[in-house]
Amino acid sequence: MSENLRLDRRTFIKNASTAAAATAAVGSVGSFGHAETVEPASTSAESLVGRLYETLSDQQRKQICFDWDHKEDKRGLLRTFVANNWNITEPEINDDFYSDQQRELITGVFESIIHPAWHERYYQQLEDDAGGFGNEQSIAIFGKPNEGKFELVLTGRHMTLRCDGNSADHVAFGGPIFYGHAPENNEGPNHTGNVFWDQAVAANNVYKMLDGRQQKQALVAKTPREQAVDFRGKTPASGLPVSDMSSDQREHLQKTLGLLVEMYRESDQQEAMQCLKTQGGLDACSLSFFSDNDIGKDEVWDNWRLEGPSFVWHYRGAPHVHVWVNVADNAKVKTNA
Repeated sequence: MSENLRLDRRTFIKNASTAAAATAAVGSVGSFGHAETVEPASTSAESLVGRLYETLSDQQRKQICFDWDHKEDKRGLLRTFVANNWNITEPEINDDFYSDQQRELITGVFESIIHPAWHERYYQQLEDDAGGFGNEQSIAIFGKPNEGKFELVLTGRHMTLRCDGNSADHVAFGGPIFYGHAPENNEGPNHTGNVFWDQAVAANNVYKMLDGRQQKQALVAKTPREQAVDFRGKTPASGLPVSDMSSDQREHLQKTLGLLVEMYRESDQQEAMQCLKTQGGLDACSLSFFSDNDIGKDEVWDNWRLEGPSFVWHYRGAPHVHVWVNVADNAKVKTNA
């Protein structure tokens, strides 16, 4: 995707947002005949979802809009389903199903969810895995924006993202999410070109800081089923309890956690950290590295997992990166993977 196209898209979002703000600023006429000042319209992802919803025709709504608790036989509660490669609805974003304006708004939602520092890397992942944003990707809207609870879910190969405006109770990111990248289907040990590999390098640097006893406890023989991200609650997770780490080891793990969440907008980062804090913070978690599927047999562990009572960040790096994330402030929240 060219830089000019990205600038054009951002210009559209900026101009549309400015127009909305100007409209809001006019406000209504008060009792003394003066225009009452109204706060400018927000340019958050949620506000863009609301504007997108208003542009949808009845026929479009029939195909991509659902009740908040809509269920399907195979997927259960559709709003909370997550997978590594799926389309939540049939129309792809780049299909003629959507107008140019609607595609721009969907792109704006995506760019609002992802932290600006990560836009280029995410677009690289999308180019490698799907030929660019909007190809092989679809959206669905649950509930009614501007009226009550709602959530937009964006899906495709190596992506499940959510925008919920805090409508979904107890969970961060609006529910379980997924990210991945495959510059090559079977990557080498250095994972050249993988935009998410630095996360694994940081986790492995924590492993290198562990002493022999800690490494033995942290190293687990078999990687669990990657989509198994239901919460354990008080049942201990495999691996090394973070509470058994030294202060400098925990400090480096905290930095690694920062690398994991930094991809997302600040409000989602804060919500994820608050959920983790509610369940005891990092000290209530365990860190596992899995010795099977070690690409290159270099003991740089491609598969690893950070897990707490209601926190799962499962990183599968072999044969390429798949990452499953589920974070809540209550271990009773059920996953629909």
